[in-house]
Amino acid sequence: MDSFIGIFLASPLLTTCQPEPVEGRFRQAQPDKAFMEIADCFKIGYVQKTHGLKGEVTIALEVGAPDEMDAITSIFLEVKGRLVPYFIEAISLKGDKAFVKFEDVDSSEQANQLKGASLYLPKAVRPKAKRGEFYNDEIIGFVVNDASAGKLGTVVRVENEEVNPLLIVQQEEKEISIPINAPFITSVNKSAKKIEVDLPEGLLDL
Repeated sequence: MDSFIGIFLASPLLTTCQPEPVEGRFRQAQPDKAFMEIADCFKIGYVQKTHGLKGEVTIALEVGAPDEMDAITSIFLEVKGRLVPYFIEAISLKGDKAFVKFEDVDSSEQANQLKGASLYLPKAVRPKAKRGEFYNDEIIGFVVNDASAGKLGTVVRVENEEVNPLLIVQQEEKEISIPINAPFITSVNKSAKKIEVDLPEGLLDL
């Protein structure tokens, strides 16, 4: 897991978003209000199942989960479409799993009610991306323009983040998959919310 969920751009103008771990760089997420908007947060995993008999749960962590998970003392769970703050009493990590005991969740019955709930942290706690580095959720909705074909559509998601990340662009009823690691992306303008690409002949026909 890496604190950065970056777009891995192979263009010489942009760098791979994989900064070295820095202790304390991921700021603590203290829920200072009762509810947060999902749009202001990023998903780090979900409650997979209960763990033990005293209210612990097993969390399946996603690629974007911070390396400093064991230092986090609070988090937001999606409950009936709203994000509700939960405080962490104890946490341990093993690979892409976290074993968590939330405050005031003291039985397997209570823990079972959290099963399937998605976990979020505020985007504000993430380290600010450096120039040429972007979080995947930052580019959703960006307009993609090709050097030859012109406007292709808008970014709807990023797939296969760990293996071969793909930029998924919605073009009317069709989805276009653009390999991020290939040298097709020539520039990303965050302020204008635009991505410029130079695709090889035939890629749009796939």
